Amino acid sequence: MHTKESLKKQLAAMGLTGEETILIHSSMKAIGETQKGADTVLDALMEFFEKGLLLLPTHTWKTINAENPVFDVDNEPACVGILSNLFLKRPGVIRSLHPTHSMAGYGKDAASYLAGEEMRNTPCTPGGCYDRLKDVGGKILLVGVGHERNTYIHSVEEVLNVPNRLSDMPVLMKIVQHGKKPVSVYMRKHYNSQQPHISEDFVKLNRAFDECGAAVHTVFGSAECILCDARHIFEVTRHVIAPDPECLVTGGEIAPERWQELIR
Repeated sequence: MHTKESLKKQLAAMGLTGEETILIHSSMKAIGETQKGADTVLDALMEFFEKGLLLLPTHTWKTINAENPVFDVDNEPACVGILSNLFLKRPGVIRSLHPTHSMAGYGKDAASYLAGEEMRNTPCTPGGCYDRLKDVGGKILLVGVGHERNTYIHSVEEVLNVPNRLSDMPVLMKIVQHGKKPVSVYMRKHYNSQQPHISEDFVKLNRAFDECGAAVHTVFGSAECILCDARHIFEVTRHVIAPDPECLVTGGEIAPERWQELIR
């Protein structure tokens, strides 16, 4: 059975110091049996990264849409797992105001890092909290999930203006928060006519990330994990898809020659 201390030791064994800005996508089931369950996992993460900035996705894209366009920041549950939903209830945790791809943060400069997301008009807008991971030396830890759940790659595609990734027509949504004036925003969604689940094709980059050192494999609890450097993920993705920006959806396996010069 995993404990808070054993989980913190695993984080340190990854080479993490606790002062990082780190985004964590997770599967609690993959972490395995843990003393006192998911709350202990959050205790370990929040204590370890107390001097850094701990970020978890709190997306609502499954429930906030044209038919249900009101995002209640304080009450709308996340659609991305138990850890994210428990994290939202923790003292000191701040949730961004993005109506479909909100992020929650705890620690150093969380409020300023997450500020302004209500002004975005795409899921992972350039300059937003996903994109800025590369600018702050951020890390991404995929716990029991693969790159098909790595939302950061969506932000890379948006920065690179990859075609056929967003819906043509935006949807009018409203952001409501207790004690604040409602905010209206027009939001586009991820959309590709050939692939309804665009991120499922991000796994075509697995080998490139591994061989270029942008991602390393590790363990947290019983979960197989991938620890990524955001800046390096951006550089490898940009280099690999540059000759054919839509290759992740329209192409097959990517030839290794596309990233050989990036291998360190």
